[in-house]
Amino acid sequence: MSRSVRTRFAPSPTGFLHIGGARTALFNRYFADRMGGEMWLRIEDTDKQRSTPDATQAIIDGLDWLGIRHTGDIVHQSRNARAHVAAAEALLASGAAYRCYLSAEDLDAERDRAKAAGTAFRSPYRDGETGSGDFAVRFRVPSGRTEIRDHVQGDVAWDNDQFDDLVLLRADGTPTYMLAVVVDDHDMQISHVIRGDDHLINAGRQQQLYDALGWDVPDWAHVPLIHGPDGKKLSKRHGALGVEAYREMGYLASGLRNYLVKLGWSDGDREIYLDDREIAEAFNLDGINAAPARLDFDKMDHVNAQHIAAADDAVLMQAARPFLERKSGSDLSADVTARIRSALPTLKPRSKTLVELADNAAYLFDARPLQITGKAAKPLRREGTADLVRALTTRLESLEDASWTADRLQSVLTGFVADHEIGFGKIGAPVRAALTAGAPSPDLHDVMALLGRDETLGRIEDARPAMG
Repeated sequence: MSRSVRTRFAPSPTGFLHIGGARTALFNRYFADRMGGEMWLRIEDTDKQRSTPDATQAIIDGLDWLGIRHTGDIVHQSRNARAHVAAAEALLASGAAYRCYLSAEDLDAERDRAKAAGTAFRSPYRDGETGSGDFAVRFRVPSGRTEIRDHVQGDVAWDNDQFDDLVLLRADGTPTYMLAVVVDDHDMQISHVIRGDDHLINAGRQQQLYDALGWDVPDWAHVPLIHGPDGKKLSKRHGALGVEAYREMGYLASGLRNYLVKLGWSDGDREIYLDDREIAEAFNLDGINAAPARLDFDKMDHVNAQHIAAADDAVLMQAARPFLERKSGSDLSADVTARIRSALPTLKPRSKTLVELADNAAYLFDARPLQITGKAAKPLRREGTADLVRALTTRLESLEDASWTADRLQSVLTGFVADHEIGFGKIGAPVRAALTAGAPSPDLHDVMALLGRDETLGRIEDARPAMG
């Protein structure tokens, strides 16, 4: 009888949700969804010095923003110490573990001897010798070989004489990570352990513990780590490591989810998934590549741009508001908000991130009079510009608000150029400079329509003293 699928994402709180950890969480979530199962969140907080409430909250906040759901309440590993100790005592009772009375100095000496001999560490107390005083509980590594079958790495085997007799309980009675993980996964009925391949050798150690405890072993899937664009292990020198940094860089949660799940997993040639359900329906562990994936910021931008282009305007406006207000330096008024909302069809195709969208929208909320300097001001100073702009303004002033549409304005501009027998740049460049001060903007008739009649005529009038 097959087990129901239960996965878990089990980060150690380090202060932020690492981009690689976020991808691991997504793999767990999508696989559980595909199989109709559950994904649980367990905080591995047995290291009291590093595991602060703020560090834990940073992981929770990162998962929440990224939209990664988990089943049930969050499990805190530190609260399961009794179960961890009980498992160690069961291993002692069965003879699979032993008490090691080595002092810190003697332990160092034994380790040095093992290193010099090229062998794994074996305590002199493993063969029945007794001692007194404080002791650690160590696992007695069995003879032979340990073999695992991994969904990503394939069949992997180790000679057991490569493994140290690992500590299960420290001398102060606290459990170690290696024991706690096995006990928690068993008690949570985890069916599939999907995690980074830096834990691959841990799977060998943990499988020995499962066997010694007589417990079912979960399926293993060890995912290659993410490397930087240069092919080296991802580090601070490659830029942002935490999910919150990508949020600040203007990536949509859906865009980052799409990019990360495709970073090392494939289902044919498809790159863009605008609906999470489509990913869940396609996701499988066999599609995960065993080779490390390289972070590609150009591709990340491309994927995010597709999500911005496809986003619902109301949802996008809500996500973009902090970036727009940061760019403008103040809260957005109702009028400016409406103006930007109307401009989204022109902003979305030209924006790869929300930072770019705010930059592209700047002309819509720049305060009058605009500061037109440098190259942006050159078209205003051309000889004859003032007369041409004055003539165009007369035509524009004849339009009522109801006629102030992109199509009507395009017709007015086209007719003006034809009547005056000039190239469009003669009038288009100075008017665009007056309206945008050189900021990125769409076609001129769209700019005028989006700014509205009064704002357009007002900005042109503001720029008139600078015209030649």
